[in-house]
Amino acid sequence: MTVAYLVDALRTPVGRRGGALAGVHPADLGAHVLRALVDRTGIDPATVDDVIFGCVDTIGPQAGNIARTSWLAAGLPEEVPGVTVDRQCGSSQQAVHFAAQAVLSGTADLVVAGGVQNMSMVPIASAMTAGGHSGPFAGSVGWSERYGDQEISQFRAAELIAAKWDLSREEMEEFALGSHQRAVLATMEGRFAREIVPVGSFDTDEGPRRDTSLDRMAKLPTLSEGGRVTAALASQISDGAAALLVASEQAVARYNLKPRAAVRHLGVRAADPVYMLTGPIPATHRALERSGLTVDDIDLVEINEAFVPVVLAWQRELGFDLARVNVNGGAVALGHPLGATGAKLMTTLLHELERTGGRYGLQTMCEGGGTANVTIIERV
Repeated sequence: MTVAYLVDALRTPVGRRGGALAGVHPADLGAHVLRALVDRTGIDPATVDDVIFGCVDTIGPQAGNIARTSWLAAGLPEEVPGVTVDRQCGSSQQAVHFAAQAVLSGTADLVVAGGVQNMSMVPIASAMTAGGHSGPFAGSVGWSERYGDQEISQFRAAELIAAKWDLSREEMEEFALGSHQRAVLATMEGRFAREIVPVGSFDTDEGPRRDTSLDRMAKLPTLSEGGRVTAALASQISDGAAALLVASEQAVARYNLKPRAAVRHLGVRAADPVYMLTGPIPATHRALERSGLTVDDIDLVEINEAFVPVVLAWQRELGFDLARVNVNGGAVALGHPLGATGAKLMTTLLHELERTGGRYGLQTMCEGGGTANVTIIERV
């Protein structure tokens, strides 16, 4: 069988909103990881078949096919094309899927997959409200006939999930605190050092809070009146970029590359778009079924902490041991630079499998519209 290999993966440190990366043009941010990936792998960049980047809100400095402009801003060969993907928060995980599918189909041998997002420069949902529009659903007759005129938002979805799975605020705050504690410990122990490419002197994720506590979280107002979800239970607005090199068996042999993991499953499923964030549940069920693996076979999981109730509802339905989930912290602590997060999580998953000696890693994330990607990789 043809195999799609992950040869290398790296990312920038993640900046807070208004932080160290706020003024960096998205094309330059993407260019930074692309140059580093080429340098680290030693590939001739002219041999790359395509560059596939995820990005959300592709307007302003993120418009015009940011995959292509990032590659060119990096000073890399003009003959190499690029394409930008938008599957909302799963955009760069989908970029990895498209890269692997190109390799598995035999139509490409070397593909760069990744993503970039500067949320400080281009605020979240900018594309949805561009031109004075009130959102992607407003005015759609077909949508209204099917779903009515109810509010559709990630914030309402998080509250709906917390209520449906009866997740208490206290339980969710304990998980959020643990996310910060795991991220702080991972940073102190240097677990991210190999995967991070510093941007100038900036070399450490800005999100993790050493001084947060349950008492502090308990004082925060809920996002909606009478709700359970607060800002402490949501991912941080962030800036960052990540990139991976995906290669065929032929390319590995031809260019003397050293593969680090093989893609064993890739898929995407969808669920109720009103609940929006529950897609990882059916997507993970399907991934395990189609791969022939069980919960116990998976050594590590990276599931995006868009909101804490997303992770806890998924865990209740699947039964994963939380000791194997987001072991170095998640987006509550480390941030969620939208279009870059999928590639960022894959980068962390690969490096942590190597650090711990694990075999199988699973990655999933909720996405706007109710979709969810799942990828299973095997360390080699």
